[in-house]
Amino acid sequence: MTSRRLFLKGLACGATIAMAGSPGIVLASKDWLQSPRKLAFHNLHTEEKVSLTYFEQGRYVLGAVDELNYLLRDHRSGDIHAMDPALFDLLHDLQTSLGGNKTFQVISGYRSPATNKMLNKNSSGVAKKSLHMQGRAIDIRIEGVDSKVVQQASIALARGGVGYYRKSDFVHVDTGNTRHW
Repeated sequence: MTSRRLFLKGLACGATIAMAGSPGIVLASKDWLQSPRKLAFHNLHTEEKVSLTYFEQGRYVLGAVDELNYLLRDHRSGDIHAMDPALFDLLHDLQTSLGGNKTFQVISGYRSPATNKMLNKNSSGVAKKSLHMQGRAIDIRIEGVDSKVVQQASIALARGGVGYYRKSDFVHVDTGNTRHW
């Protein structure tokens, strides 16, 4: 049953991405028709903060998703990219597993190819084909929660990639294949 649910969830997210310009996106699975989903972010590079409901009545709230895409833009270039809605759902589930409404401190959201190339040249920890360039990854801290705890909770969700960067004190989560480092 769990694999069927994850499959349906994947289909719904794929449809959402494909129809990003359509008003009032309806998801494919009834499992998704539940309480509103809220997220709060603090972009540490721009000092912008947002707290909003990004999903309600079985639909992604397009204005809210647009606002999140803007907040998670490449802070170096200003480039904005559509973030994977499944990433927002992953973050929502992560905050729920950690006990509720926590603010995500954003280290890195979307990265333009030029920014990623520059970072890759200067650091061994930046992948050449990073999911950040597809809007499918985010590097975070959670206000008031040890990053090791965030890493463990993210791994327990068993959805996507999880990287723990102890020295820099952040956790990478993405909607790629399930793996961790």
